[in-house]
Amino acid sequence: MNTPGKDLYPDVTASGGLAPALREAAKLRGCDIGLEPWATDVISIETVRGFLSVDTASERRLFRLSVHIPGFTWKIGSTGDLGLLVEAVAAWREGRPLEELKERFEFMELDEFTWALENGEPTTSQWSVLLSSEFHRRQWDLLRRLRADEVLRNMFPTITHGAVRLRVDPLDGTSRQVLVHELDGQRYEVMRVGVPGAEWAEVPAGDLIACLRAALADV
Repeated sequence: MNTPGKDLYPDVTASGGLAPALREAAKLRGCDIGLEPWATDVISIETVRGFLSVDTASERRLFRLSVHIPGFTWKIGSTGDLGLLVEAVAAWREGRPLEELKERFEFMELDEFTWALENGEPTTSQWSVLLSSEFHRRQWDLLRRLRADEVLRNMFPTITHGAVRLRVDPLDGTSRQVLVHELDGQRYEVMRVGVPGAEWAEVPAGDLIACLRAALADV
């Protein structure tokens, strides 16, 4: 429990911030966590399995570790031990197998999506997650329509303000992507993301798949 007025993170305070504290802990442990020297308290570490971020809890001493890929963030564990945390960050960054990470760092919580990312199958997992989420029930019909296409099912799906976003590369937020919003089952709105002057364009149901394929094609 947190005692009012007590500093839960004296090591962080003494170092001048979370990022300097992480760098110092990594140096003591002989770890390379890839944290830029100018970083202060906004922690974002690029790895081959997404960006790692670290934040702190306020109710008790706890460093929380998350992974972020464009449009999707999830927690992978938390610990009060800063030294153990930087070792885990270094191991993740080195691309150590998840089985090894799970055995070595008991605080890590590696869920189904993490394993799918490790196996190179995050897209298949993400389709399943969205189509089983009651929160996204309103998009189920559209998601099923899109996944039924042999090309579109290979695009990484997310939901953005009620619209389905399809992206070619799940780990690259700048890769080709498109937004599609269902109006009434027979009409849709489509917008190509990242294209100068892009606007929503209404597309009839019969033309939807061809329109999306064209928008996502490597031309």
